[in-house]
Amino acid sequence: MNSLLYIIAVILIIGWAIGFFFTTIGGLIHVLLIIAIISLLLGLIRRPTAV
Repeated sequence: MNSLLYIIAVILIIGWAIGFFFTTIGGLIHVLLIIAIISLLLGLIRRPTAV
């Protein structure tokens, strides 16, 4: 599940970077970036800690 979150986050960040340079979609790109950051944070929070 964690790898899936990272894959989604990377895809969203790449989409944001492309949209940042080609501002045809507008505010949707920033929403993609926020979703990518949230998914990365969830992946970090939900990662099991080794004792």
